[in-house]
Amino acid sequence: MATRHDTTASPVKGGAAPGRPPEDAAAEKERRRREGLSRRWQRDIRWSPYAFVSPFFLLFVAFGLFPLIYTGWASLHQVELTAPTDMNWVGLRNYTRIFDDEFFWNAAKNTLTIGIISTVPQLLMAMGIAHILNYKLRASTFFRVAMLAPYATSIAAASLVFVLLFGRDYGMINWGLDAVGINPVDWQNDKWPSQFAVSTIIIWRWTGYNALIYLAAMQAIPQDLYESAALDGANRWQQFIHVTLPALRPTILFTVVVSTIGASQVFGEPLLFDANKGTSGGAEHQFQTLGLYLYEQGWVAQHLGRASAIAWTMFLILIVIGIVNYVISRRLRASS
Repeated sequence: MATRHDTTASPVKGGAAPGRPPEDAAAEKERRRREGLSRRWQRDIRWSPYAFVSPFFLLFVAFGLFPLIYTGWASLHQVELTAPTDMNWVGLRNYTRIFDDEFFWNAAKNTLTIGIISTVPQLLMAMGIAHILNYKLRASTFFRVAMLAPYATSIAAASLVFVLLFGRDYGMINWGLDAVGINPVDWQNDKWPSQFAVSTIIIWRWTGYNALIYLAAMQAIPQDLYESAALDGANRWQQFIHVTLPALRPTILFTVVVSTIGASQVFGEPLLFDANKGTSGGAEHQFQTLGLYLYEQGWVAQHLGRASAIAWTMFLILIVIGIVNYVISRRLRASS
């Protein structure tokens, strides 16, 4: 009797599908592996940038956004630094109160005048220094590094040196004035001399920083423009006026805005210029800035709600400065 054979295919060794060669099964496995890697690669390309920048946003929310919101909320309450959780709703009374405060307006005027006295000469000197450094000089790297030395110096150390220079009875500045027959100046107690002295600290610290910004912008100007101007008979001064300055307009606007923002937040220089008076900014508040006034209200008088209102007022001023910068930038781009 004939033996009956089972025609059912036996399973292919290695897990291959019935009727499929082992080579096809391996190719299918490799294709699935590649598809998985492709999906992971696409997810990585899509989401890894967010993972890289997430630490910044986490720190910004924790130390930037939350304090900003909390300060805005505290500005609408009467709250003292000794009991920051005890808040009494007062609405906009803190804002109306500071606007009726003569010391606030005095600090605002001092901030404006110190900002003008320090910003205008600072940027003009930075432009001149950058123009000199833009030429081929010996040891140019040394001079460029030296420009950053004041910026890297501690505010406390710089202010201490300038306090010694501007001392009424022992300062080198008054010694020089006396040598040419000019009476000594009370730099710390007279209004305009004290503001000028504070401004010199700011000028000394930030001129080199802005000079390097201008220098970087000058080196990005194509040399063909200067060569064309020289062929037309323009001297170096005319090249600076008609080639360099128009090309630097965006950079000049940037430095003006940044310097204005920095001037509105001046704190360390006037605080340390007369440490005996502290946050009052002199015996008659003659060089008290908005930063000092805020600190005085919040940490000396311990009126946290009022200090929060001052902080938000300063923040709104910076927003206005940013809007003005945006409008001017658009007009400059449209005119160019």
